[in-house]
Amino acid sequence: MKHHRSFEWEQLAFTRREFLRRCGMGMGALGLTGLLGGAVSTTSAQAQEGYTSPLAVKNPHFLGKAKRVIHIFANGGPSHVDTFDPKPSLQKYAGKLLPTANLATERKTGAAFPSPFKFRKYGQSGIEVSELFSNVAESIDDIAVIRSLHADVPNHEPSLLLMNCGEARSVRPSMGSWLSYGLGSDNQNLPGFIAMCPGGYPIQESQNWQSGFLPGVYQGTYINTEHTKIEKLIEHIRNNFLSLPEQRQQLDLLQRLNQRHQEKRAMDAQLEARIQSFELAYRMQMDASDAFDVSREPESIRKMYGEGTQARQILVARRLIERGVRFVQVWHGAGQPWDNHDDIETGHRNLAKQCDQAIGALLKDLKQRGMLDETLVIWGGEFGRTPTVELPQPGANSGKINGRDHNHHGFTMWMAGGGVRGGYVHGATDEFGFAAVEDKVHVHDLHATILRLMGFDHERFTYRHAGRDFRLTDVHGKVVTELLA
Repeated sequence: MKHHRSFEWEQLAFTRREFLRRCGMGMGALGLTGLLGGAVSTTSAQAQEGYTSPLAVKNPHFLGKAKRVIHIFANGGPSHVDTFDPKPSLQKYAGKLLPTANLATERKTGAAFPSPFKFRKYGQSGIEVSELFSNVAESIDDIAVIRSLHADVPNHEPSLLLMNCGEARSVRPSMGSWLSYGLGSDNQNLPGFIAMCPGGYPIQESQNWQSGFLPGVYQGTYINTEHTKIEKLIEHIRNNFLSLPEQRQQLDLLQRLNQRHQEKRAMDAQLEARIQSFELAYRMQMDASDAFDVSREPESIRKMYGEGTQARQILVARRLIERGVRFVQVWHGAGQPWDNHDDIETGHRNLAKQCDQAIGALLKDLKQRGMLDETLVIWGGEFGRTPTVELPQPGANSGKINGRDHNHHGFTMWMAGGGVRGGYVHGATDEFGFAAVEDKVHVHDLHATILRLMGFDHERFTYRHAGRDFRLTDVHGKVVTELLA
């Protein structure tokens, strides 16, 4: 009697659901073949021969100067008039109502509120920066400060999604997912897109790094950098029961079963993401342990970045992009946000103290390693804050009159490296810092410019979904060419 291998029997057999599908839809499938001109899909063997990983390196539209991104997200909305956009007129109007105070904000605000922080000029460019970011300011000649950004509404949830995904309401892929989709990853043993956020999720949670309608393999991998041990940073990173060769055998069997399952279902994208996640989890056991272990850095480098969670995760960000990760998002302020409706002097000083030294070290470290030219570093939040003081109201500011409300009319972000024009200030807000008035830059324009730096024409960088071509910038955006070196 001839014995057949199990997979041969499996290919002949099918489930009850599959039987009903074939019986009920068989004639329709034949008719569809005729409508398609007799086109048929390739065999599974042929498909496998031409298979490439969805995270394989891909070429952009043209040669972009930036190859990778570190996005430092100051969650909650840092005050531009206290950081990178000095407004001396606020001192002159202190305690008085401003002519522009009638602009809509989320809550009621009152008189002009001068910054409690001192500004001074730095570098050959002479750009003024607050004392809060004196370490960052030492690299100001490599930084382009955008003082004329504006968003749509003064609320966290939609503004976070607009900044991260280009759309405030509908489910859309995040910027990191778009770039992973367009460029792949230089290291197949690590995710192409990593979001590091200590202490749990921010507002809107994983939607901030979602893949949306893009295949799930491009979703950002969340890491809780509050932890230091690799076993807590990445769940199930180690297998305490099987050796690596035994795991490989187990995974190979699982992958074969998953692929057969997938081949019968028209190469479903969700199944592909599941298969890739198993494979990546196995490969990460070695590379992730190395990348997240900052103790392997020289003591001089660790001292340069400083102490604390923010310093550690910013150093990890450099180690990740050094190992080929395409997009690293570093969250700051998820647990203690920059959302200082009261006590802004204390709150902003404490938050800046957590990150200023490390961000300044990152810029210098990348430059001395020859990596800054190909690494785009971005800093900023979802909006800015009002130059006027927030008035007391229930549940907002504890009855104090020493903080600022949300302000989407005008705020500041900065970019460095990756083909950015350093030592440059783009645009301006009005005399008091309430609204962008000169060379205004919408968030869509910012995204278009970032894509340009990465080698993409934002109008041609699309993905077909639900009958239309979608893009990060939707139907908006223009490249701010003045920001390009």
